[in-house]
Amino acid sequence: MSVTRQSFASYKDNNTIENGDLVVLYLGKENLNLIRIQDGQEFCCKFGKYKHADMIGLEFGTKLGSNTGRGFVYLLYPTPELWTLVLPHRTQILYIADISFVMDFLNLKPGMSMIESGTGSGSFSHSIARTIAPSGHLYTFEYHQERVNAATKEFEEHGLSDYVTLQCRDVCKEGFGLENKVDAVFLDLPAPWEAVASAKKAFKQNKMGKICTFSPCIEQISKTVTALSEQGFVDIQMFECLIRFNELRVLPMWTIEEALEKERAAEKKRKRALPRVIREQLKKDRQDSDNVGAEDEAGGDLMGTSNKRRCTDAELNPTPVTDDTDYSTKSPRESSPTLSPGNKISQGESATFITFGQDEPREDIEPDNILVTRLPVEQRGHTSYLLFATFTPITGEN
Repeated sequence: MSVTRQSFASYKDNNTIENGDLVVLYLGKENLNLIRIQDGQEFCCKFGKYKHADMIGLEFGTKLGSNTGRGFVYLLYPTPELWTLVLPHRTQILYIADISFVMDFLNLKPGMSMIESGTGSGSFSHSIARTIAPSGHLYTFEYHQERVNAATKEFEEHGLSDYVTLQCRDVCKEGFGLENKVDAVFLDLPAPWEAVASAKKAFKQNKMGKICTFSPCIEQISKTVTALSEQGFVDIQMFECLIRFNELRVLPMWTIEEALEKERAAEKKRKRALPRVIREQLKKDRQDSDNVGAEDEAGGDLMGTSNKRRCTDAELNPTPVTDDTDYSTKSPRESSPTLSPGNKISQGESATFITFGQDEPREDIEPDNILVTRLPVEQRGHTSYLLFATFTPITGEN
């Protein structure tokens, strides 16, 4: 089987890691590393060491354990999506949510030509090159020379040089220098409205094309809309792409009868536990009283008396409140006291009220459940506004 050069635009003919290949080491969702395989080198992390020689000959996607046996990594093939997560940030970048949205609205496909300005860290550039390959071409512009040098090196190492032309140019002042050349334009500039007129000339004049600007401020959007309208662009739309993570929760749906029955069961459980609580409290009071009596015993002898007090057995073991009465031999009048306005229950006494014809309340009720979503407190907020417009042959005549 033939072996092609590794490229971010396509997969190799074989799926085998070779010396010199780029590999993304996946340790976790927030822990990815891009390495170039070199025999004799090793990758070290908290899980242990991973020798490059052990990776050579394995297939991409293999799960590789460390030398200590404490952890493992996945060996992944480098793609534009993974590059967005591991690239060195020279500027703010576009992430997959915005990238996929923009490419869909620009109708990008293989064979198309496109302008991008500015290049920045090359996050979007990699996705564009992969989408328009093998017969399309990307013209990308960056005014900062050091960024141009770094991006040029990355395009070469990632096998994208055949699909990308990178220029160091201030397009807001100098324009793109292209006419009747591209199908789509993307502007990520501080003043995109200054490049709209030059972008209009760069479009293929005999067919429709799409333009998109990426701006963080609504004032930039307002000026760009004015420029697009003056140049004859149509179908102007603005979108804001936000990322929202929803937490799933299961909520019980109690009926009124089930809720009341559950509350009655809980109340009965509390009443049954009441004698134990009283008994524990009386024991605690007795211990406190014994401690006080031991401290005051000497003083009490001098006065001819003692302050020590002991609780009676009746106080320590009160009769528990229960409703386990044998109703077959006793009448309701005999099983519960009769209270009248003149009758009162003294402190320490208890009364049990019994109602016949009522079933024992259930504690383990299984209600119907529903699945709901809730937004977490912390959310990713606004990134930038995406402004789209359409170029038509009629637009080019204006």
